[in-house]
Amino acid sequence: MEKHIISPEKLSFEVITNLIEKNLHLELSEKSKELINKCRNYLDNRMKTQKEPIYGITTGFGALYNHTISQDQLAQLQRNLVTSHACGMGEEVDKKVIKLMLFLKVHALALGHSGIKLETVERIIDMYNNNVIPIVYQLGSLGASGDLAPLAHLFLPLIGEGEVYFEGVKMSSQEALKKLKWKPIVLSSKEGLALLNGTQFMLAHGVSGILKAFKLSKLADLVAAISIEAFDGRLDAFFENIQNIRPHNGQIQTANNIRYILKGSEMISRYKHHVQDPYSFRCIPQVHGASKDAINYVASVIATEMNSVTDNPTIFPDEDLIVSGGNFHGQPLAISYDFLAIAIAELGSISERRIYRLISGWRQLPEFLVATPGLNSGFMIPQYAAAAIVSQNKQLCTPCSIDSIPSSNEQEDHVSMGGNAATKFLKVVDNVERVLSIELLNAAQAFDFRRPMKTSQFLENFIAEYRKVVPFITEDKIMYKEIEETINFVREQKFDF
Repeated sequence: MEKHIISPEKLSFEVITNLIEKNLHLELSEKSKELINKCRNYLDNRMKTQKEPIYGITTGFGALYNHTISQDQLAQLQRNLVTSHACGMGEEVDKKVIKLMLFLKVHALALGHSGIKLETVERIIDMYNNNVIPIVYQLGSLGASGDLAPLAHLFLPLIGEGEVYFEGVKMSSQEALKKLKWKPIVLSSKEGLALLNGTQFMLAHGVSGILKAFKLSKLADLVAAISIEAFDGRLDAFFENIQNIRPHNGQIQTANNIRYILKGSEMISRYKHHVQDPYSFRCIPQVHGASKDAINYVASVIATEMNSVTDNPTIFPDEDLIVSGGNFHGQPLAISYDFLAIAIAELGSISERRIYRLISGWRQLPEFLVATPGLNSGFMIPQYAAAAIVSQNKQLCTPCSIDSIPSSNEQEDHVSMGGNAATKFLKVVDNVERVLSIELLNAAQAFDFRRPMKTSQFLENFIAEYRKVVPFITEDKIMYKEIEETINFVREQKFDF
């Protein structure tokens, strides 16, 4: 079994993609074991001589920071923390996102500033490698003291509580531990905080979303190119010299992509009777490009967070310091997710407008893209569906990061709402995938009315592969099946431009 070795080396999106696609097992490097043990030993030795209270280690949590806990109650304190904070509600989080949460938490703990025991980290790795998937719920995180409720659910199985999916079956953690012949972990001082303080719920959603966003950005360009051909559009707006006098990177890249995809097209090269196209075609470089720039910016924020320590208090053995700070606060992610949700939603918004143009009967295309409209409604209602999804995205794009409801008796008096920003961002991404799939369904149908005219070899190959899954539609049929087939088709594609 090929493995990913967890070390202090920086994580990248390429590393995570490889981890997911190859379903790699995890293993701690010797350096990571050394860092974990060094931090834990420092904490144990510090506890022997420390007279003053240390937040969360010898005190209560949040507004209860002024309650000192005796040495013989420290283990119970950490267990109580995990059980009492497991208050998540709503839909279950996707299993793939939960596995990312486990992985990202292990990576952060292995940097050696959290004071956790090696035994505990290795159990989390065992859960990952054996596909013991804790049940985590979408609602409950304020994104402030980290993702407290979701992470509590994530780590209930460590202590033999909560529920998991194991071997494809939902069961109690106790039952799963029994099957695996594992004993519950007894948490030591600081360990509950190390597990629950952190941004891994927000972060795992963001990583999952940004990986999809990279792909959607290319899909949007590809599908738009088919729509340009189907609509008998012009190439002028994609000329290089136009982009060079307004040199935003995303705009330049989008125009380059469109020119590359359409290179050698008979359709795009023919004489055009119209002198310009509507904005949804003519302004593709500017709109898609702005989204690309936003994706790249937010990717840099997520990459930083993937390589950060976000629990509290933070331990610095070399400096003989235990510091209570705010690295768990989700504001960097919350603001970025709100921004990116808007940017991704725009790819769907402009796509829906191209869908509408294709079915509207313009430029010698039949109304609703059927040869006999009237008897057949054709592609009338897929546009409705796209419009409904785009409208929902507009509602989802209300920023979460501008909201804050104080908690813990006002000790936590400004929160990021990053958990909500993360879950709705992922919903926007999935919605845009649906809208672009509807555009592909429409654009391929519309282009077939241009036959025997040919497009570029690139698009001819792509459309030929698509037609193996979704054929040309001659009369009304159950359309949701064609849309679902299209979504599945685009999910399987890898774009090499």
